[in-house]
Amino acid sequence: MINLFVNTSYLLANTLMILSIKLLSSPKTARIGNLFGICGMFWAIIAALISLELISHIIPILVILSGALAGICIAYKVKITSLPQMIAAFNGMGGLAAACISLSEISSGSEEWLNNTLSLVIGSITFCGSIVAFAKLNWSRLSAPLHFYAQYIVNSLLFLLGLAFGLCFMIHGNISSFYALGATAGVLGFMLVLPIGGADIPIAISVLNAMSGWACVFVGLSLQSPVLIIIGTIVGTGGTFLARVMTKAVNRSLFNILTGSFALAGHGSETEKTAQQGSPQDAAFLMENAANIIIVPGYGLASAHAQYALKNMADILRQTYHVNVKFAIHPVAGRMPGHMNVLLAEADVDYADVYELGDINHEFAAADVAYVIGANDITNPKAKTDASSPIYGMPILEVAKAKTIFFVKRSLASGYSGIDNPLFYQPNTYMLYGDAKAVTEEIIKALEA
Repeated sequence: MINLFVNTSYLLANTLMILSIKLLSSPKTARIGNLFGICGMFWAIIAALISLELISHIIPILVILSGALAGICIAYKVKITSLPQMIAAFNGMGGLAAACISLSEISSGSEEWLNNTLSLVIGSITFCGSIVAFAKLNWSRLSAPLHFYAQYIVNSLLFLLGLAFGLCFMIHGNISSFYALGATAGVLGFMLVLPIGGADIPIAISVLNAMSGWACVFVGLSLQSPVLIIIGTIVGTGGTFLARVMTKAVNRSLFNILTGSFALAGHGSETEKTAQQGSPQDAAFLMENAANIIIVPGYGLASAHAQYALKNMADILRQTYHVNVKFAIHPVAGRMPGHMNVLLAEADVDYADVYELGDINHEFAAADVAYVIGANDITNPKAKTDASSPIYGMPILEVAKAKTIFFVKRSLASGYSGIDNPLFYQPNTYMLYGDAKAVTEEIIKALEA
């Protein structure tokens, strides 16, 4: 009877997880998809406790409740601008859990040497790499790529050393070699993420996310746990495809990104040029007399928490002035895929008004006004005109084709790529300096006057 309940619970958990991924693919069903995922994990934990006869033991229950409480507190406290850091940290925890289980299994005499070795290596690399990724995202002074002499030689030596420890363990069963392998893999994970620049860290996090999933798969194979294998496979393939989507969005190879080539190619800012400065009142006047407006949100929207003000401005333009307002989203806008979509959804912007790059680009030429909030590199014309630019070849939003451009930024500072944006100096571009929320609220006041 107990086995029947456990197997049924595992089946239910796996079904809910798969449905969760399906429902998360659309903003309209994402909330219920999240709930399905939570319920699936809950049933998986209950089934695992019953199958291991731990349901009546207080210590495992307390540990699980402590972890759940910590997760809830973190989720409630984290700001939306810090979601990538949270994802990096949780990826690392997944890798650490896989590595610890492997160490425990081998120390307890498990004969699943291959699966535990793979889990240890992938988990250790994921954990240490995620620590570096978290630090680069959380502290801007650490976001720059770190290169030093013979870096790739050091990494190659670490790889060979880890291979030697792994072979020693697999051939002779030397547990000390297994521990040394875990330490070496951790150092290698740390070293591999150091040369990646801040702009590319979200892609690196996607790769680390995939690795945490594959580590879970090998743990599942070691423990003969179908639910771990299935969930790990979902996470692993999801992270892999996400990394693929992001590299395609910036038109670069994963190897180019993971070796830090993007950051090495950076150019200095063209500070000798002068940009035209506009005012919120100028923007309001042109907007209320426009027929078509396209709003391009970027990381500046997230950092200023301006999504509600932006939604209010768009509503006033539609309802009072009968302007056609659309939102244009680049796949890598913000600091993770979907970052801008989440912000706009939080402010109840209609999904029908939000367009992806491929669906909106041809409309910029007919737009009377383009209102850009901190979206720097994804609007930079150098991606199309300057072959020496590190972003050359990256698909961009064709903001430059709009009749008038209002660009909201705190300064003329470059984006993550470290290069200047010629769009700032176009004769039809007006810079609106300041906090995105404050500037947008000033425009709203002028529209309501």
